[in-house]
Amino acid sequence: MKFLKLLTLTLLLPFMLLAEEPKPPVPYDFLAKKEVQNFINMMVKKHHFKREYMTNVLQNAMLDKETLDRYTGKYKPGSTNGTWERYKDHVLDDETLNLARNFKKQYYQTLLRAEREYNIDMDYIVGFMGVESKYGTYTGDYRVLDSLATLAFHNNRMKKFFKSEFTNLFLLMREENRDIYSQYGSFAGAMGAVQQVPSIQRKFGMDYNKDGRKDPWDLEDCIGIIAKFMHNKGWVKGSTVVVPTNFNGIRFKTLKTSYKKRYTISYLSKNGIKPIEPFYEKKAYLLKTQNNTHDDIWLAGKNFSVLTRYNNSTSYGVAIHLIAQAVR
Repeated sequence: MKFLKLLTLTLLLPFMLLAEEPKPPVPYDFLAKKEVQNFINMMVKKHHFKREYMTNVLQNAMLDKETLDRYTGKYKPGSTNGTWERYKDHVLDDETLNLARNFKKQYYQTLLRAEREYNIDMDYIVGFMGVESKYGTYTGDYRVLDSLATLAFHNNRMKKFFKSEFTNLFLLMREENRDIYSQYGSFAGAMGAVQQVPSIQRKFGMDYNKDGRKDPWDLEDCIGIIAKFMHNKGWVKGSTVVVPTNFNGIRFKTLKTSYKKRYTISYLSKNGIKPIEPFYEKKAYLLKTQNNTHDDIWLAGKNFSVLTRYNNSTSYGVAIHLIAQAVR
């Protein structure tokens, strides 16, 4: 499965933007479900886990009603996907930008190493780290076992995805010799400073600081993870990411805005949209971020698609770009 499909719907917004106090999980008899028994049988037969271990883990898993509500249409609008105003308030605020500058200074040598090894722009790694967890400050306090067990075995719009991630959680714990009970992350089971679900940690996790452990909470390991991701997804060092345009109206309705569709620069120009900074590509993504009082219209290059393959959100990608610009 492509990386986009794995992360598209689980990393809609960093944990730091959640507005409500989380409700604690409650005891639940997962073992009473036939589906769970079938899952245990599969893990024993296919992946060679001990039945006693699987039974004990599922016996100790709890039901996270708040997490389930987010994927069954009962969650409050904005609780998993925020407005551009919320991004500006929480990840483009003075505190985050100061943390970004300090992070770049503190980890400059590691960032420089990653930039050279993977031929990417280090400032965008800084942007990723800021948006995903505010440099490890907000990595989530939901027990991953409870979140993924709840979503894997209760009907919701992404049940198949979460069941696969639950399988990957067990495999990851075994591969990295970690305790399944002590892993905490987002409500969707994403862990660490760059919020990776288990399958992605298995694919992209690395020991970048050479301490003998792939640690998604270690900031240096995460620098390597993001650099590797950017390189693998086609990042071109030094190329255009996002530029502002000449639009100065209130609401933009002339053309469809999307991080999926590109227009030729000549076509955009005929429709009154021009970049106000150098833009060297012949086609551009036309992007919109909606403020309370007006829209901002941007043009984005091919590099922007790399950002949206980690999280398919215009606001997410633009926020990363603006942090990168702030630390240059």
